[in-house]
Amino acid sequence: MIFLHEGLGSVSMWHDFPQLLCTELGYRGLVYSRPGYGQSTPRAHQEQWGMDFMHRQALEVLPALLDALYIDANHQPIWLFGHSDGGSIALLHAACFTEQMAGLIVLAPHIMVETLTIDSIKQAKVAYEQTNLRDKLGRHHNNPDSAFWGWNKRWLHPEFEAWSIEEEIKAIQCPVLAVQGVNDEYGTLEQIRGIARRVPQTQLLELADCRHSPHRDQPAALIQHVKTFTARQSG
Repeated sequence: MIFLHEGLGSVSMWHDFPQLLCTELGYRGLVYSRPGYGQSTPRAHQEQWGMDFMHRQALEVLPALLDALYIDANHQPIWLFGHSDGGSIALLHAACFTEQMAGLIVLAPHIMVETLTIDSIKQAKVAYEQTNLRDKLGRHHNNPDSAFWGWNKRWLHPEFEAWSIEEEIKAIQCPVLAVQGVNDEYGTLEQIRGIARRVPQTQLLELADCRHSPHRDQPAALIQHVKTFTARQSG
């Protein structure tokens, strides 16, 4: 099971959740920080990510990582576990590499841009500039400016409002568990319900008393649901 972090995430920001989940499932897990995040190579100072930055992570970077680590997904199909932007990347990868996928678990993924998302990302920009958010992110990123501004400037670019993967995800063939908190501040439940309409084998999990990070807000419930879901697929 490969873990794909959120738009401001990294290996360390998962804390012990991947270990807890993989121990419960009896799976091997792979956790990595994408370029620009954590201890990975930071984004160059003037580099601006393209509108297709999630596509490139899904279709270029992740396949290259699997090759570098000698992971043959054709021989042993993989599970992807993605959160937020990582969930979108997981969906895109699964839509392209259909024969290599055992299944998907996506938490608070984005399949299109909503006003709520943009408003929250604008608030994050203010917090980064005016509060101690930069110091907090500095605990998890070698270069917090690389991580924050790469993500924030792309999402807030006017052209990004038209971004959508609603049509592309129709190609997904593997089982999907789409999870979202009812109180998610970065997206409405239409994000995962939109997946279910386009990918009929999707199972939805809408968690009460949960915001944008189900693995932090409801870890025990999430692990139990994932365990049941994966067991049903293997069974």
